[in-house]
Amino acid sequence: MYIYDDFDRTLLDERVRDFRDQVARRLSGELTEEEFKPLRLMNGVYLQLHAYMLRIAIPYGTLSSEQMRMLAHVARRYDRGYGHFTTRQNIQFNWIKLEELPDAMADLARAGLHGMQTSGNCVRKFKIALTASAHDRAAVKVHDIGLRMHCNGAGETGFEIIVGGGLGRTPFIGKTIKPFLPKRDLLSYVEAIMRTYNQYGRRDNIYKARMKILVHDLGAEKFAHEVEEEWLSIKDGALALDPAVVADIAARFRYPEYEVLDDNPPELARAREDERFRGWLDNSVTNHKRAGYAIVTLSLKPEGGPPGDATAAQMEAIAALANRYSYGEIRVGHEQNLALPHVAQRDLPALWRALDDIGVATPNVNLVSDIIACPGLDYCSLANARSIPVAQEITRRFRDLDLARNLGRLHINISGCINACGHHHIGHIGILGVEKNGEEYYQVTIGGRADENAELGTILGPAVPYGEIADVVEDVAAAYLELRARPDELFIDTVKRVGVEPFKERVYAAR
Repeated sequence: MYIYDDFDRTLLDERVRDFRDQVARRLSGELTEEEFKPLRLMNGVYLQLHAYMLRIAIPYGTLSSEQMRMLAHVARRYDRGYGHFTTRQNIQFNWIKLEELPDAMADLARAGLHGMQTSGNCVRKFKIALTASAHDRAAVKVHDIGLRMHCNGAGETGFEIIVGGGLGRTPFIGKTIKPFLPKRDLLSYVEAIMRTYNQYGRRDNIYKARMKILVHDLGAEKFAHEVEEEWLSIKDGALALDPAVVADIAARFRYPEYEVLDDNPPELARAREDERFRGWLDNSVTNHKRAGYAIVTLSLKPEGGPPGDATAAQMEAIAALANRYSYGEIRVGHEQNLALPHVAQRDLPALWRALDDIGVATPNVNLVSDIIACPGLDYCSLANARSIPVAQEITRRFRDLDLARNLGRLHINISGCINACGHHHIGHIGILGVEKNGEEYYQVTIGGRADENAELGTILGPAVPYGEIADVVEDVAAAYLELRARPDELFIDTVKRVGVEPFKERVYAAR
């Protein structure tokens, strides 16, 4: 977990002071909304349908207990008692009053939290993702730059460099332009990518001023050649990573002092006799690299609830549980769930009871009701259709955990508009809200995935009205159960084997 130093704290204090002055000038009329817009965006403040929205960064996807308690405080004091964790591994507050934003940001700064770099930091948004696992859990292939940390044949640590991924109105899967880059060269190589992007990128059309468009237009091979030439001229300069600098930054991270424990302690063996606990354990608990420990996922996808929402009371309780059971550390995933990453296996039964009491122990992680969804038309001024009610209805349709387990790993992603904040393109089942003659319709794709074998989904057929979208999902699920070759063939593998047509026939036969 990163520990802020005096420089970091001074930067946050200065930013809050500047923003307080900017808000005062906006409230007095000295600044128009158009003049205020770039200033607020630099601090993560958006103007949505009903109010200003504040987006708070969660660097490295990691929160301390103290920070989680501060988020609970902001939700209760300045918002309507809850926050929304998003696919960007951050949190949004949707109802903060403009005049109270500086106070909220000052409170957040005391805990090392801020809205900087959550939007408005360049002409177009630019996103970098990094994974250090063979199984990609950060969707690196759908970002402007994706970095996959791995070891080469000589045992040296470095990065696979992927560029040109992205979703939105023009989705692309990123292309690998360098299979292995030594660690020392990371900053200089990213700098070379940015210089190439700056030299050749579009400036005539805001929708095409994106890395993915440039890589597509130039071609990955040509783009890689231009980057390599630029990089060779700067690789041994000031951006070459100095081991001493890396060591200094590494020293700012705090790691748990683990106990020496054994796997499968007797407390865990006894608790397995409880069927509900066993179901949760099998679904929501993952092996830890240290013996005697486990990683626990907290589902923010209860039946009938908005995906990713957490109340102030839940956040306070999670902060306390993290202190007691997880060395004060909480992780935020792009799947809109939370995790306690360092839980002793002997504590799992007690932790499960506590999580169940606050409603975050639903054993549906990676199942059909573990839905990713943007806020949609309920909040967003860009949306064409609602996302949250669709997600809520689908969770009700699949409330039967036996059915959900029979369906196996199945990811549903919902976006309320083509900007794709719900990542619908890479959902196993993707749902995109569109507008037709003033009514909400939904286009369905299947076969997308966000892992190391990332693919964009294929459109199933014509968009369907709001009242039919949950029926369509049920039809797709039923078709999968009939089409799969064996009980353990995943939905995504069945789609790849049989194609879209059998699903299309099932869904549109009676429509």
